[in-house]
Amino acid sequence: MKRRTFLKNTIASSALVSIAGPSLCSFDSLKSKHLTILHTNDVHSHIDPFPADHPKNPNMGGVARRSALIENIRKENPNVLLLDAGDSFQGTPYYNYFGGELEFKLMSRMGYDATTIGNHEFDNGIEGLAAQVPHANFKFISANYDFKNTIMDGFVKPYHVFHKNGIKVGVFGLGVELAGLVDKKLYKETIYNDPVEISQDMVSILKNQEKCDIVICLSHIGYQYKNEPNKICDALLAQKTKDIDLIIGGHTHTFLDKPSVFDNLNGEKVLVNQVGCYGINLGRIDFHLNNDTKTSNGKSIII
Repeated sequence: MKRRTFLKNTIASSALVSIAGPSLCSFDSLKSKHLTILHTNDVHSHIDPFPADHPKNPNMGGVARRSALIENIRKENPNVLLLDAGDSFQGTPYYNYFGGELEFKLMSRMGYDATTIGNHEFDNGIEGLAAQVPHANFKFISANYDFKNTIMDGFVKPYHVFHKNGIKVGVFGLGVELAGLVDKKLYKETIYNDPVEISQDMVSILKNQEKCDIVICLSHIGYQYKNEPNKICDALLAQKTKDIDLIIGGHTHTFLDKPSVFDNLNGEKVLVNQVGCYGINLGRIDFHLNNDTKTSNGKSIII
């Protein structure tokens, strides 16, 4: 299916660094606004912290610690958006036994706003993923997976606009190519569309139609592939597009102490961040909007 036909059909069914950016679309109402983005990726069903005798990650991670950290940050700044970049499933007996129910229930309790869909979300088949959706009180966002001929049709939207204290934040999602990575019988008629082309369409919608002040890509396509330099990844996506402020990544389990910064097609700065895997770290990006400027900074917090 042509990507524009796909977008038209999908959106029609939807409910409703220098980092000085271009003039904000609604800057009159945006004076000294502070938005905190918190994010995880590739948690892989790690509910408990690592044991004390673990050789690499002793006592690190765990849902209880992450939840407490998130709550403390919300007390500091209630204007928080909590996002996940996919692969919540598969990796511990919790997934083998509960099939993803516990993961989604705990994410809901922590107040996640949205997730994109990773390849391991298909490990129990697309039916297994759909069966867990009722346990999730957050958005499923993916712009380049076309689910219209699958049981997931209607559960996933290409983007969502969040309203945070007068700031319009547009978030769209991307998934990795499934062919060759996931057995066809697991994802069935899910159609993969080119991430770069879809991103250009999403950004146009979010900036020009939705008038978003900040545009975020929630990506599960990988940070970078050194042995495949031309393979599409977050680093290349940042450089091949424009008007994306932040790419939150997953899939490659890349630990970044702070966001990488790339120049987009217009020579403007794009932040790209990923916080490894297994819930060891929590990513934090702070945006400060003041009249016609927006500045940002970020870091990875060990849990």
